[in-house]
Amino acid sequence: MLQIKDALPQEINNNPAYLNILTRTSVRKYTREPVSEDALTAILHAAMAAPSGMNKQPWEFIVIDDRELLKKLADVLPYAKMAAEAPVAVLVCGNKERILSGVDDNLWEQDCSAATENILLAAHSLGLGAVWTCLYPHEERMDPVKNILNIGDKLIPFNLIPIGHPEHEHPVIDKWHPERIHINRMP
Repeated sequence: MLQIKDALPQEINNNPAYLNILTRTSVRKYTREPVSEDALTAILHAAMAAPSGMNKQPWEFIVIDDRELLKKLADVLPYAKMAAEAPVAVLVCGNKERILSGVDDNLWEQDCSAATENILLAAHSLGLGAVWTCLYPHEERMDPVKNILNIGDKLIPFNLIPIGHPEHEHPVIDKWHPERIHINRMP
């Protein structure tokens, strides 16, 4: 029977992509240093490389670097106060015109989640910090964002990701819990 090992094989420990995944943390405090256009472009390329149901790619991204807009967003979003100090933020939205219909009409949420994780990992790989702040499905969070950023009915604000250079180094949290792994079925 398959056994899950507690220690990582050495070849995995030396893999930069794998280590990027294991060392990514949520960063909520940033320096004043701007995020370069090259870094933002790389981050957005990574976002769009995410998988999506039937390759619909139902995402749209709004990049916000206007200080006043970032402060307004921080004022109205209870879990995105750090946006006021971030040099930039990316709003991930679902585009209703590219959402599957019928039984799979909510797969856009998974697709936007995959794009979001790619944003977080890409930012970390570039030495930046980022944090996923939830908007969807909370109307009281989504509506003010739509108003502030002049978003029409075609887009659904999914989350806001403040991005910047971390103010300080963050300790890595070990999230490994082998007791949550089950082989073939629940015991």
